[in-house]
Amino acid sequence: MDALEFVRVRELDIAVRIWNPDAPRTLIAWHGLARHGGDFAALARELGSEWRILAPDTPGRGLSSWSLFPAHDYLYSHYLTIAIALLDHYQLEQVDWLGTSMGGLLGMLIAADEQHRVRISRLILNDVGPELNKEGLIALSSYFGVTHRFNNFADLKAELTKHYASFGITRDEEWRELALHSARRLPDGSWTYHFDPRIGEQFIHDTPRDTWADWANIRCPIMVIRGETSTLLDAETLLKMAEAQPTLTTLTAAGCGHAPMLNTPEQVTPIRHFLNEPARAYRAAAPSTAVSSSLLSWLTKQWRRWFH
Repeated sequence: MDALEFVRVRELDIAVRIWNPDAPRTLIAWHGLARHGGDFAALARELGSEWRILAPDTPGRGLSSWSLFPAHDYLYSHYLTIAIALLDHYQLEQVDWLGTSMGGLLGMLIAADEQHRVRISRLILNDVGPELNKEGLIALSSYFGVTHRFNNFADLKAELTKHYASFGITRDEEWRELALHSARRLPDGSWTYHFDPRIGEQFIHDTPRDTWADWANIRCPIMVIRGETSTLLDAETLLKMAEAQPTLTTLTAAGCGHAPMLNTPEQVTPIRHFLNEPARAYRAAAPSTAVSSSLLSWLTKQWRRWFH
């Protein structure tokens, strides 16, 4: 990280981690549910000095403020407000967006929104889509909805290495760095993760929506990265996504689950190629008739129950 800025949005300070601040091109990189912008250090290194990476910490994570009103602030609608405020702050009329998991869904909502879609030039989703595996969502909400306490840093690192094994990290020094940037001390001297445990309340309070309709409404070039053994984005879902967006670019990250760390040339080189494709007029196809109304109804119910 080359710079760290704090942008005030309403009553919250939003930390924005920046790599290559003077680079000619900008990429917004938004992290997953219980992570922070520091996860994109390797991506910034692999992508190269041509790209300024702006990686915000969502409220309740990393170095950003924790909310006193989780039922109001830990919601996609509020994250969207923050995202647009950051685009305005950095005077980005149009920008490429890469989002892991939650950050990808946020980018998808912006790219599908009638008012704000023009702000997204290209969209890259890292192991996420309009339909998510039910069992994976249950596991996600259960794990991050409670406080995790460890007697010492070694215990935290061991648990983090086990829980995030699907990131595809292979070197111990990378695990140690990830653990150091994911930890904080509690008042009694024990250790816990960096995030506010109340971020899990998003699964209770957020508003249901038809995310397949959002997906079909996106009008910019899209790339989807799926971990080979992802527990959140099923291979069948990716096929349906391609039916609704026929020009979709896809990448399967070998040896990864949810979600690829985007820390190797094998993962980043295709991202660079996608970002370097010439801009062109683009319009998604109409929603596929292969998704029946009964299936859409079932998907909406599952989304309401398990994700919102």
